[in-house]
Amino acid sequence: MENSGPGSETPMTIHQMFLETVEWCGDKPALVSKTDGRWVTLTWREYYEECRTAAKSFLKLGLERFHGVGILGFNSPEWFISDVGCIFAGGLATGIYTTNSPETCQYVAANCEADVLVVENQKQLDKILKGSLVNTLKEARPTGFLGVPRVWEKMQEKMKAAGSKASPLKRRLADWAKSVGLQYNYSVMNGENAVPWGFMLSNNLVFKRVRAGLGLDRCTFCCTGAAPITKDTLEYFMSLNIPVKELYGMSESSGPHTVSINQYRIGSCGKVMPGCKTKLDRPDEDGNGEVCFWGRHVFMGYLNMPDKTVEALDQDGWLHSGDLGKHDKDDFLYITGRIKELIITAGGENIPPVPIEDAVKTEVPIISNAMLIGDKLKFLSMMLTLKCEMDDNGEPTDDLGPEVLDFCQQHGVTSTKVSEVLANKEPAIYKAIQEGMERVNARSTSNAQKVQKWIILGRDFSVVGGELGPTLKLRRPAVVKMYQDKINELYTPAAEQQ
Repeated sequence: MENSGPGSETPMTIHQMFLETVEWCGDKPALVSKTDGRWVTLTWREYYEECRTAAKSFLKLGLERFHGVGILGFNSPEWFISDVGCIFAGGLATGIYTTNSPETCQYVAANCEADVLVVENQKQLDKILKGSLVNTLKEARPTGFLGVPRVWEKMQEKMKAAGSKASPLKRRLADWAKSVGLQYNYSVMNGENAVPWGFMLSNNLVFKRVRAGLGLDRCTFCCTGAAPITKDTLEYFMSLNIPVKELYGMSESSGPHTVSINQYRIGSCGKVMPGCKTKLDRPDEDGNGEVCFWGRHVFMGYLNMPDKTVEALDQDGWLHSGDLGKHDKDDFLYITGRIKELIITAGGENIPPVPIEDAVKTEVPIISNAMLIGDKLKFLSMMLTLKCEMDDNGEPTDDLGPEVLDFCQQHGVTSTKVSEVLANKEPAIYKAIQEGMERVNARSTSNAQKVQKWIILGRDFSVVGGELGPTLKLRRPAVVKMYQDKINELYTPAAEQQ
């Protein structure tokens, strides 16, 4: 102890010092902040009570003595309340910079043994929750796994990128095994029992290792839903003896309505569940009609929204999905588009965009997103994005993705960024896209369904950017609004054929 100055004063706890301050000036301002344009003041007494409430909450959540409370947010009263509340509860408050990457945030949280994390918003929460799906799968080793199409597509991209770096011998072995795997799974899909020569060897040398590497070694049912998935992605996992089966349904039908379990068809979302019924309302000459659901799984209506309920449920209890679909001869359901997404050209041709978009992405694997344009217009055109890297916040960067870089390396292209591809109009990339587009057009049922022009956008679509919804479906009206100038260029006489 010092003889004078602060060092000579009797030590006290933060809590004791805070109490003395409350007794001395409890009704005076302690924290002042501006919320929604209005200044809000907390007195020292109010500040103290808020800190006590926070402390009780942290203890209730499981905060142990001398363990951390991570605080991830900007300057605010809540930051200080969390800080002092943690101290009151016997914890160690740890501030985490809002500019930190997800990896750094997770490192700090782990290093301070954080039992509780206080975050400002969803963006900061995502940093904490963000992790490697494959690592999680390897830890959990699930027996069933449901992933939206983008999850399977991302896994496919990363596996292809890793495979391209393997030795020539390993690549040849993998290609052979995948050809055997695809043949086998197609035979299973068609109800045949024939096991092709080499399947057992392929399974032991390749398939089992891939499954273990993905954490799917115990998984007996892999499925996808919520958005369309391409045939290319489905066949890729079939070739690795990981058949991914499609489900289809709505929140209004309590989840799935059709499932693919024992029987499945590639590109189909399966057969209707037992006890449920499907009806195709007002089918056209090709058998495409609005998919309607009936069964005990269908909801009773929207709370306090009778108008919306009447739109969704008809008098006979059929739920109208707004999706277009058709059945094959074996009653497998195929979704062919959305009624609201249906493109009606200036010539009156009704064209569902999704099959054409999926075909383009299959023919040109370096394409990330494709959006067909042509509603009330003379011909079809398409906006394309290249596969690129995403940053920690899920926003697309200018850096080309591994699959595109691999393509560039094979074709002598030096560009490594999307902007460079556009600036140079890289001949190899533009040629590959045009040739892929021509292959898709060659399979069109009419001239009206052929894509006449296309353009590459400078930025990929994302949830953060607003082009994709939460389930990664295209938000078509939003994209049209964002890129109206680009669309206008495609339909002016001076627009250059890409």
